[in-house]
Amino acid sequence: MKVIAVEPGAGDPVIEERPRPDPGPGEVLVRTLRVGVDGTDHEVVAGVHGEPPAGRTSMVLGHEAVGVVEDANGTDLAEGAVVVPTVRRPAAEATSHFERGEADMAPEGTYVERGIVGADGFMAEYFTSAPEYLVEIPEELASLGFLVEPISITEKAIEHAYAARSAFEWAPESALVLGNGSLGLLTLAMLETVYDYDRTYCLGRRDRPDPSIDLVESLGSTYVDSRETPVPEIPAVHEPADLIYEATGYARHAFEAIDALAPNGVAALLGVPDDWSFDVEGGRLHRELVLSNKALVGSVNSNRRHFETAVGTLAELPETFVDALVTGVFDLEDAERAFADDDTTIKTAVEFADT
Repeated sequence: MKVIAVEPGAGDPVIEERPRPDPGPGEVLVRTLRVGVDGTDHEVVAGVHGEPPAGRTSMVLGHEAVGVVEDANGTDLAEGAVVVPTVRRPAAEATSHFERGEADMAPEGTYVERGIVGADGFMAEYFTSAPEYLVEIPEELASLGFLVEPISITEKAIEHAYAARSAFEWAPESALVLGNGSLGLLTLAMLETVYDYDRTYCLGRRDRPDPSIDLVESLGSTYVDSRETPVPEIPAVHEPADLIYEATGYARHAFEAIDALAPNGVAALLGVPDDWSFDVEGGRLHRELVLSNKALVGSVNSNRRHFETAVGTLAELPETFVDALVTGVFDLEDAERAFADDDTTIKTAVEFADT
């Protein structure tokens, strides 16, 4: 079978031939339909994030997948079912986090992540998986199933942000998304159409005309150019935000978000920055957190429950938004175009089989 693999940091992804996997006891064989490409894939290709399976120099890419059960292999899944795989698996023996269905909370070193850290991903014509790591989706969502994983990331982050405010009556009205990449745009659409925020803002660094800015404004949200209005100035120019969603990986934003929050607000941090030392007004920021009851929450990965919620969310997103968000779906022979990284590209996917 054909796969898309990469030696992290050593070059571009390439198409390789590998044996089709056979499902082991308790596993199913899945025929891959589509696999999305995101910023983490670009980081893996560049060698700045992730690592191949132990003893190997290359890894099959891809963690945002949708496929069809080809061989149920005696499990409870039906052949022909459309499924989305979760990403984390136990590194060895399953820890208590996996046994509780909370793989997303497992500490580093106890897990692998398919297509990211220590395990091959889903950019292959077929892959195998235990059923507990596969989430069924309606057949009519098959063509967009690769969006379930990124939506699940936001479902988890929002769940944890709300949990941080659960000790009191919290009625958020305004939200600020830092980052106008595909994850930020998906989150913005969720806040507007599913979570029903009254006012939303999205921070970016792009010049008009730009498709991501068009998407922001098509949702009724306000685009904020960080070159003109940096994060700490947003409250004065627009308003402080009850919820901030950080998806940039720009380390200063974690601290700048404190000033941009409204009293009682919470910021969910999802970006993963490189090492960077810089000065902050630690005493003042600490005081702001305490006296205004603000909170910062870190969030990474998601578990099966978030994937299941994400399926319903995907079905609610406006069709016009999703059509504009997905700027290209490319077949295997044209897969290099899915890894383009330019101002006209928002979200792409590689198609392995007809949906």
